[in-house]
Amino acid sequence: MILGLLQHISIQNLIWLICLLPLVSSCINWLLSASSSKLPSKAANSLASFVGISGPLLAFFSALIVFWVLTGIENSEAFAITGPLYQWIGFGGWSIDIGLRVDQLSLVMALVVTGVGTLIHIYSIGYMRGDDGYPRYFAELNLFLFFMLLLILADNLILMFVGWEGVGLCSYLLIGFWFSDIEKAKAGKKAFVVNRIGDFAFIIGIFLIWKMLAGQPIVGGSPLNFETLERNAAFLLPIATPVCIALFIGACGKSAQIPLYVWLPDAMAGPTPVSALIHAATMVTAGVYMIARLNFLYVLSPLALNIVAYTGAATALFAATIGLTQRDIKKVLAYSTISQLGYMFLAEGVGAFGAGIFHLVTHAFFKAALFLGAGSVIHALHGEQDLFNMGGLKKYLPGTFAVFFVAALAISGIWPLAGFYSKDEILWQVYERGYTGLWVIGFITAGMTAFYMFRATSLAFFGNLRIGEDKKHHIHESSISMLVPLVLLGVLSISGGWIKNSIGTFLEPRFASVTLEEVTHHENMEHILAVISVLWAAHWAFVAWIVYVQKPSWPEAMANKFRKIHSLLMNKYFVDEIYDAIVIKPLAWISETALWKGFDIPIIDNVGVNGSGRVVGFFGKLAAVLQTGLTPHYLFFMVIGISIVVGWLVF
Repeated sequence: MILGLLQHISIQNLIWLICLLPLVSSCINWLLSASSSKLPSKAANSLASFVGISGPLLAFFSALIVFWVLTGIENSEAFAITGPLYQWIGFGGWSIDIGLRVDQLSLVMALVVTGVGTLIHIYSIGYMRGDDGYPRYFAELNLFLFFMLLLILADNLILMFVGWEGVGLCSYLLIGFWFSDIEKAKAGKKAFVVNRIGDFAFIIGIFLIWKMLAGQPIVGGSPLNFETLERNAAFLLPIATPVCIALFIGACGKSAQIPLYVWLPDAMAGPTPVSALIHAATMVTAGVYMIARLNFLYVLSPLALNIVAYTGAATALFAATIGLTQRDIKKVLAYSTISQLGYMFLAEGVGAFGAGIFHLVTHAFFKAALFLGAGSVIHALHGEQDLFNMGGLKKYLPGTFAVFFVAALAISGIWPLAGFYSKDEILWQVYERGYTGLWVIGFITAGMTAFYMFRATSLAFFGNLRIGEDKKHHIHESSISMLVPLVLLGVLSISGGWIKNSIGTFLEPRFASVTLEEVTHHENMEHILAVISVLWAAHWAFVAWIVYVQKPSWPEAMANKFRKIHSLLMNKYFVDEIYDAIVIKPLAWISETALWKGFDIPIIDNVGVNGSGRVVGFFGKLAAVLQTGLTPHYLFFMVIGISIVVGWLVF
């Protein structure tokens, strides 16, 4: 069947389908949303569900076929390009084409984005049932997937930037999906504004590349095409450090790293499936992917790589400490995402790009499972998100509990689940390449991860039920449309790490040229560190269970004993308050007092707009005075005018 299909559809057309199918679904759902008032609600929602799932699902099948074909060709490097669809921008002998590129890296990303994205779309059917904005939700979710696929499949920096901005737009739309709630609308605006800061630096990085390559005898096609950039990377050596740092600042915005991470915890204001899509398969992985794609550029600047590594390690530890005290189940998962992204940047910063992408893949599985599991809990408790108002739910939600528990084990790095293989690969690469201090930070963070994840698991599913009797009778397991994606993600959370050797070999051609130095492989030491890491994580997971299930009075006692530290962590180091004091309020004062009251009103309004109006009005009134309607007056002015003209001509 597949062979018959491929006889009529070229591999290039399939690549376009991967990207465009979610866009088509989005457009149809936008039309449905616009006309939903004219259609029966049930029919409109059913059609929105079918269309919303069909696009991502067909895109996933297209990606699978492309993977099957390209990897099935003997001596193939799993590489294909669509060729330029058309010339988008042309100036001064340069051109930017619309074209897509599939190689080992983008193919892995496409499979993750479409696969996990499809499961989240299916889950959304049950979670969003009955919502007034149902067709609009799927339209925005499909559009999110399209822009992410455009970002990862783009064959040049400019087209990647279109996808980069697109996922920022969609995050704004989806985080603020329930925009009638002003706090949710503000959360969407915060995500949008913070990302604009990073995106400005990203644009500067692109301009620096363009400026440096202008006039150079480059080899290849368009200078901003990734293949051309790699061939001519030597020309960028003098500016590699500022370019890489500028691009990394952009990555800090999209992938929520210090200091631009503050938008991601507030992104929990959107529907839970949106949180799963943002955290697992789309926006926050964009920065990690971008650095992996431009690995040939980053390897030219050891300083930039060190900045990436140390920022990643600092973010991983910083976010993990905040996760220790959060009460909101989604906020715990949000800070865990920031921390796990820090691991990915840590890997890329030491030159282990493949390890970073491997952790991105496994993280997509267990983080999607965790968020959708949290969504099932919130759904069952009618919107309750406070962990201290839960407890004992494993009896009422056995399926959700099983998946959440497995995913918590996976993110904690317990053997033989997915997170063990990817996290320990990062820690090993960091240790083997001589970054002992960073390894210590990663190791400590791993223990914290196990603690706060099993703190959340214990508070939600173990112990006594801490909700009111009125809600207790309404607790029920999620619908089949929510459970099936959960179970599949749970299976992937178990088995996703077993592809460690295969994915490493598969991705090797993309990163083979950027090996920093030849390192000696100490297999025994790798196994010893892996065992220590597992025991370390298991120890803290068990401690969390003891503290929050067996000794429930201990947390409050410890919080009272270390009140200042607990307050610092509970209030997230007061970073939002600091930003508000030193950035937001001064800018608001400058905008209102200096720019609006000091310039806009007196200069633009009073002098410019109103002033020009007053001048015209004055001359209008003057002309009106002259219009008396009396013939002698008109003759008088005519004689004066003729005299002036004659006098000017004569003299």
